[in-house]
Amino acid sequence: MTFTVCFHGAESTGKSVLAERLSRELGLPWVPEYGRTYAEEHGTDFTMADLLAIAEGQAEVTRAALAEQPPLLILDTDQLMTAAWAAMLFGEVPEALLAYPKADLYLQFAADVPWVADGTRFFGTEAERQRFADLAQAQLDRAGVRWLPVKGTWEERARTVANILATASQT
Repeated sequence: MTFTVCFHGAESTGKSVLAERLSRELGLPWVPEYGRTYAEEHGTDFTMADLLAIAEGQAEVTRAALAEQPPLLILDTDQLMTAAWAAMLFGEVPEALLAYPKADLYLQFAADVPWVADGTRFFGTEAERQRFADLAQAQLDRAGVRWLPVKGTWEERARTVANILATASQT
């Protein structure tokens, strides 16, 4: 049985960089964020249909990774984060986004590090970042999933997450 750990939180909080880095350093498989690929191919003028397509694309790449049956799998986002995007962009969350399988553990990354524009990010002001972070956490609470906070400097985040992954890999 694969134990899944999903990185969750507002934009520009280190989720993707840390997922790739720790995957490489710890020799763990990871599932990249499908939404970034989608945005780079289709643009960022999202509709709700785009978010639903992103959710399904994320599900497909996650299913493919799970088929390999690794003991531990890092997910660089899932449909609960897409639900936070829906809430932020459109003020509503389709039930379809909440119906996908959930990770065993979510790591909620705080928006307490500098925001970096990269061409696909939207919410760079302090108020927007906090609102998005609050909506992301609200989706975790709404789904009733197990989650732990990740905060602090880039190196503090890396240590915290590495320790959590090391513990998770021993279960």
